[in-house]
This record gives sequence, C-alpha cells and structure tokens, in this order.
Amino acid sequence: MAKYLVQGRYTAAGLNGLLKEKASGRKAAVQAAVKSVKAKMDCLYFLNGGTDVVMIVDAPDSAAVAALSVTVCASGGVDLNVTPLLTVEELDTALGLATKYRAPGA
Repeated sequence: MAKYLVQGRYTAAGLNGLLKEKASGRKAAVQAAVKSVKAKMDCLYFLNGGTDVVMIVDAPDSAAVAALSVTVCASGGVDLNVTPLLTVEELDTALGLATKYRAPGA
C-alpha cells in the first residue's frame, strides 16, 4: 500500500453540505468512499485557510486514488489535490538510481 496526501477545498455547495452534515457526517461519508476503492484513511483533519480538509490515505495503487479523486471532484462539492508520499527508504532508493539529466543552459 502507498500513502497519499489528499488536500481539499470546499466549494460553496460543499460548505453548505458540511454545515448540514457536520464534520462527523462528512468523515463517515469519506471513510465509506475510501473503503470502496480498497484504501484506508489514516487521518482526517479540517483546517481554516486556503485548504479546508486534509487526509492521509493508504491505497493499493494510483488508480484507486485517481478513481476516488475523480468521483469526489465530479460531485462539485470539493476540489482535491493528491500527492504521493514517499517513505525515507523509498526516497533513498530513488536517490540511488542513476539519472542522466542536463540542466538548461549547462
């Protein structure tokens, strides 16, 4: 399973739904959606500012997270930004790979 950071910003319609259902109602709905793609919600937090909600999801693959993201965004209630998270070991592996790259103008 891979971990993903999911950041969301509610639309006006989404905020109206949040007011109606409360945070606990949204958490239950999000947990059900995450479970439907065979993923697991590690945590969910609500924020004040440019981002309204963040969660960490353990998902079997990128396709599962993409399916969740497209469905959620298509609802019109929230816009999502999904970022894959790397463990220290995964980044060390990546840093050990030989990469051929030339910087612009170099």
